[in-house]
Amino acid sequence: MVTTNPIPRFPAGFLWGVSTSAHQIEGAVEAREPSVWDVFTDGPGRVRDGSTAAVACDHVHRYREDVALLADLGVDAYRFSVSWPRVRAKGGLDFYDRLVDELCAAGVRPVPTLFHWDLPAGLDWLERDTARRFAEYVAEVAGRLGDRVTKWTTLNEPAEHTLLGHALGVHAPGRNLLFDALPVAHHQLLAHGLAVRALRAAGADDIGIANSHGPTWPASDDEADRAAAGFYGLLLNRLFADPLLLGHYPDGIGELMPGDVEQDLKVIAEPLDWYGVNYYAPTRVGAPQGTEIDFGGVRMPADLPFSVREIEGYPVTDFGWPVVPEALTELLTAFRARYGDRLPPVVITENGCAYDGLDDRDRITYLDGHLRALHRAVEAGVDVRGYFVWSLMDNFEWAEGYARRFGLIHVDFATQERTPKASYDWYRKLLREQHDR
Repeated sequence: MVTTNPIPRFPAGFLWGVSTSAHQIEGAVEAREPSVWDVFTDGPGRVRDGSTAAVACDHVHRYREDVALLADLGVDAYRFSVSWPRVRAKGGLDFYDRLVDELCAAGVRPVPTLFHWDLPAGLDWLERDTARRFAEYVAEVAGRLGDRVTKWTTLNEPAEHTLLGHALGVHAPGRNLLFDALPVAHHQLLAHGLAVRALRAAGADDIGIANSHGPTWPASDDEADRAAAGFYGLLLNRLFADPLLLGHYPDGIGELMPGDVEQDLKVIAEPLDWYGVNYYAPTRVGAPQGTEIDFGGVRMPADLPFSVREIEGYPVTDFGWPVVPEALTELLTAFRARYGDRLPPVVITENGCAYDGLDDRDRITYLDGHLRALHRAVEAGVDVRGYFVWSLMDNFEWAEGYARRFGLIHVDFATQERTPKASYDWYRKLLREQHDR
């Protein structure tokens, strides 16, 4: 339940925003090159409701309406993503020129993410050259938008793109490589480092990355369960954070990566101005049980060295994810303890939940609880500089199609009518309170 007490005041200059991604909202498929997600969704049975993102929220044609909703909401910033396939098409950057101009005119700070899973079809993260080509694309975007954009995000959730898209095959490009997907992780990290260098060369001085993280809880105190949970936590929390923040992979991982890893790590560990954390829920993990497991719609093979278990005793979202706000405090304080002064200021680049309905009180309860948990992390000494709700509007939710709704704004996908939900009004009121106090 939402408490009647106001949410505590966050530090001066705290950045309040919302997030979206290009493939999930833009539509206008005819005005861009195909992505791996277009190829993936053409396959039968890959998306829950058989849908595609060809139209999605039609944001390319309705961006002025959406920016007006952002302005009415009162956010400081809008984190969106730039579609690499759209940029590759003729005049592709023109749309982002118009979007950034509209945001600036509305007093909303543009915060573009340069890769949010929609790799151009024909490119492959298994190939090292994709990292170089990504840096070239980043330089092109920065050269066009850098006079108005001052805050940049390189990649979104490379862990999920590696695990779900390349190891387990439930996201694009649909590969089932298991641990042979590790080169995908390395090449995305290398692409990030090269992108940081390209952005610095273009004059950028406010650069971060958006990584997904969450506490990993052992299923029991049994040694096998604790070991399995430790390994899962390494994959989720350290495989990407350690090379970025410490300049090396966790023990035993570096030798599994391709190429001259020692030299690549010098690029990967380019200094960051902030570190983005996407947080949704903790994970309970135990020793392998020898059976295939369905975890939130993801089929986990029986031969993995861990098994994901249900977290009992907490409410769950429509996605079946447990609602555990205090785990956000746990995560951030643990990161501060692990990385110390190597951890840059933190920005919560995504936090949100899937619930249906316009009177979405459960979403309000979720956001209220997580913001209080975030403030406790600030009080504990974690330098947190911003918070972005996922998501501005209902959208194409990847392999779930249009079956899950994360938005503060309801979208009728048949008519494209936008209707702010109760959570939109709640967040607008919160932002006014935070700005006025």
